[in-house]
Amino acid sequence: MRGHLKLFLLTAALLPIAGIAPAQSGPVTYLDQGMAWTPATRADFYTRDQGAQMIPLAWLKALKSPDGQPFLADGLARYGYLPNPASAEGLPIGFTVAGPAGSRMTGMTCAACHTRQIVANGQEYRVDGGPALSDFQTFLHDMDVAAGQVANDNAAFTAFAAAVLGAHAPAARVAALKNDFGLWYARWHALMRGALPADPWGLGRLDAVSMIFNRLTGLDLGPPPTRIIAANILPADAPVRYPFLWNAPIQDKTQWPGFSDNGDDLLALSRNLGEVYGVFGTYQPKKEWWHFFGINFLSGNSANFGGLGKLEGLVKKIGAPKWPWPLDPALVARGKIIYEWPTAQGGCADCHGQRPGKERFLFKKTWATPIMDVGTDSHEHDILAHTSNSGVLAGVQIPFGSKIQPTDKTFTLLGISVIGSILQHYTTPLLAQSRARHKASGKTPTAPKLLPEQNELSGAFRGPAAGTGPTQFPYESRVLYGIWAAAPYLHNGSVATLADLLKPAAQRPASFPMGRYYDTHAVGLAADQHGSLYVRTTTGCEARNSGNSRCGHEYGTNLSPADKQALLEYLKSM
Repeated sequence: MRGHLKLFLLTAALLPIAGIAPAQSGPVTYLDQGMAWTPATRADFYTRDQGAQMIPLAWLKALKSPDGQPFLADGLARYGYLPNPASAEGLPIGFTVAGPAGSRMTGMTCAACHTRQIVANGQEYRVDGGPALSDFQTFLHDMDVAAGQVANDNAAFTAFAAAVLGAHAPAARVAALKNDFGLWYARWHALMRGALPADPWGLGRLDAVSMIFNRLTGLDLGPPPTRIIAANILPADAPVRYPFLWNAPIQDKTQWPGFSDNGDDLLALSRNLGEVYGVFGTYQPKKEWWHFFGINFLSGNSANFGGLGKLEGLVKKIGAPKWPWPLDPALVARGKIIYEWPTAQGGCADCHGQRPGKERFLFKKTWATPIMDVGTDSHEHDILAHTSNSGVLAGVQIPFGSKIQPTDKTFTLLGISVIGSILQHYTTPLLAQSRARHKASGKTPTAPKLLPEQNELSGAFRGPAAGTGPTQFPYESRVLYGIWAAAPYLHNGSVATLADLLKPAAQRPASFPMGRYYDTHAVGLAADQHGSLYVRTTTGCEARNSGNSRCGHEYGTNLSPADKQALLEYLKSM
């Protein structure tokens, strides 16, 4: 065994072992999430392709864990992913298979990160659109180790090739596979080596913004064949918990720091396309002067625009989950009064109530999403300030702005990639007709111009404005329907229960176990997670920028115990 493979395996031993109890094989109670959310829409949501291309399916099925077992042996349940009996390939919920026979690709879709299962009183409950309790970092790392075995050990590659191609494949096909796999692994390993942080994200968290930045700028903008710009790949060390999806399409801002305009289908497409690029969508832009901004954004682009539209339609149908256990009507009524008190008195509605937001394209109604600094962990704002080598995008003219510089804001590079891809997708037929007319007339064609009314897209990923005064590190304040099913709390998942959130930061637990077991009284994660190996360790207000600070949001902390109980009862009912 070569030295660097030994190093991979040693690194695997030093990282936390995936250790969440798999979802029980017994019956699952599907929560009431509205009449529009049916078994058919649920099944579609679990498998709808959005264009992510993580790894060829045949390769994934042939990979082995270091112990010699198939990498897919337990359907990835060891990482917290939920079984999908409808998958013919044994893949969990949110893992997709797309493409023609013989070259099918495995990818991920929204449901992998936004489907939750909780356990209370011995019963499993499904929360569709809820924040997943999965260990994405260990999954990515372990797949890197498994692939490294194949790439760096001849015997392992021989066994892999036999599994993929058959025992007696021609030498030329084996050589082509070795070349293709080597290129894929070089890119995958560059991302994992540069991005995965030493302090793991843990269960139910991901530094999504960094991973999108890293994957797009680190693997897509450099010269072929690898397209890697290794210096653009930075540690993804500002993890946040997965948000809940119900009502997400109607908020007028989205993303935890609130940097993305939201509330209509065009803005939703920009949001979702950026996510596809982050979860291994293929994106290979190249300079071609006759396209928008002089770049062909759809060259080798795997984004499934139709699938993205259908997924957004499905998300619109996911209702907030209804509390499945008895409630005390008198407490709920009292709690509603407290909830509607002004924030200064410990109420919630000033920031989290449903009220009209900004109108979007074609007078689309939205809900207001206040973006506020309430003293919570600040580290994600460090990520938003990153810059990157612009690679192939250098020199592109930003609509209504300046040209992209050789080193520019990473947000700008993501934004122009998203905007350019969408515009090119929807204008390609018109552009082809225009070029044909110019050719017939003998005139020299010109690059298309961006119309002012198309500027709505530029707000989708323009990036956050520089903070001033007391609002240096703001985050979104969403409407709280279904909040009972979204523990742990705060954007970085640093508070286990809503009861803990009603305590001053200094009194909140410094650490707590992570898992599926639910506390119906404290409203959140149970203190006993039945053998889960995952523990969330937090810092206090002395380390607000740690990425794990439980500081901030000290609203309701001065309420009496009786008022807190009533408020919790009302939050259960929302």
